[in-house]
Amino acid sequence: MIANTLPPLPNTTPTAAAATTAATITHGPALHQQLLATAQALHSVRQGQSATAVLAAQNASLRPGVQALLFHTLRHLGQAQALRALLVARPPAPKVDALLCCALALLVDTQNPPYPAFTLVNQAVEAARRGGMARQAGFINANLRRLLREHEALLAQVNQQDSARYNHPQWWIDKLRQQYPQNWQAILEASNRPAPLSLRLHPRHTDPSRYCAALAAQGHSAQAFGQQGVQLEQALPVQQLPGFAEGWCSVQDGAAQLAAPLLLDGLQPLPLHILDACAAPGGKTAHLLELLEQAGQTQARVYALEVDAQRSQRIHDNLQRLGLEAQAQVLVADAAQPPQWWQAANQGQPLDAILLDAPCSASGIVRRHPDVRWLRRASDIAQLAALQQQLLEQLWPLLRPGGRLLYCTCSFFKEEGQWQIQAFAQRHPEAQWLASPGHLLPSTQPVPDNQAGDHDGFFYALLQKAA
Repeated sequence: MIANTLPPLPNTTPTAAAATTAATITHGPALHQQLLATAQALHSVRQGQSATAVLAAQNASLRPGVQALLFHTLRHLGQAQALRALLVARPPAPKVDALLCCALALLVDTQNPPYPAFTLVNQAVEAARRGGMARQAGFINANLRRLLREHEALLAQVNQQDSARYNHPQWWIDKLRQQYPQNWQAILEASNRPAPLSLRLHPRHTDPSRYCAALAAQGHSAQAFGQQGVQLEQALPVQQLPGFAEGWCSVQDGAAQLAAPLLLDGLQPLPLHILDACAAPGGKTAHLLELLEQAGQTQARVYALEVDAQRSQRIHDNLQRLGLEAQAQVLVADAAQPPQWWQAANQGQPLDAILLDAPCSASGIVRRHPDVRWLRRASDIAQLAALQQQLLEQLWPLLRPGGRLLYCTCSFFKEEGQWQIQAFAQRHPEAQWLASPGHLLPSTQPVPDNQAGDHDGFFYALLQKAA
């Protein structure tokens, strides 16, 4: 199931948008079951759990539909919460409120409704009855039907609030308005659209033109970008992608595909010792290895660090699927604590290149992870910026003179990008800031020559240590 496509009603003809997944949904769980599970998932997100973790724990038969419904709800949660506040003087119990907000989010768009309005209302009421909220079923029914009756007036009223109109927290909107006075609305609108499925192709197996032809043979349209990128018009489960199990391709956003070429292009001599400092799930590690293999650099070594043992296993799995394990060394260690791993990784010898994809707010990838905007707090940005500064300070001494460090974050907040690197450069006059993309805004700032397709928000700064 693709999260960008809401599940059709059971035992009905699916819409064209849902056609690729109809076979798994048509005889699947009833909508009221999926609504109830989605409300429970939203309740967990509101308690601080990530949507990824919540969905991983979901029953397998419900997971595809719940993911689609949850992502839709999160993308309309600002309006849904404002409507609930307008309709109800006193907030109901948290689980009742979660079900009500899910239903409100699904009823917001009357121009292109995901389900017939009265069907959705009836199924939400049924979910309440079967989910231990029978006493609140009438309450939910009354509020949803009032929205149907007064939809235009109620929506006009709540959309006077920025957080409802743009479906992001107010602090987030205020920060973007201040930092991007010309682009803040476009950033918010782009962030609220589902992201496309972008792939990075392994040059050993295929290239964009041949892979697009293979997709076309299966009836799927795709567009090439950059040297290794392909973007699908309609997302597919990875198991249906040509050659995925054989390592032909990896799922990776176009902006993230810029990292490895930026670090390696023009670096002389070609690096032999490279550190990917925060490597999980291993996409950038694999891309570095692919480019080194393509250049014939068989003696190169990439050290992939990941502080979480479970996430480090994903690096192993991805490298194994792609046939790239031989030149990689995966270490479970904290990049901010070099004494724990430096001697084991490179016998204490200086590195030729460092890729630091630092932990950040993930503000640039909310179109893929719509829960992020509701999980983050304004105070998180300063804490994350402090961690990024610590990583930069700890890793910079490990780089040889003439070597490069590529700093990147999947964020468009300037505290985590431009301002972070400006402060670092002031502290380190030996750090030469080379030409690099800076802040890439999601889908609003195309990379020249279609190098990144329809991309996420990102920041890149390439630093070279003066001899």
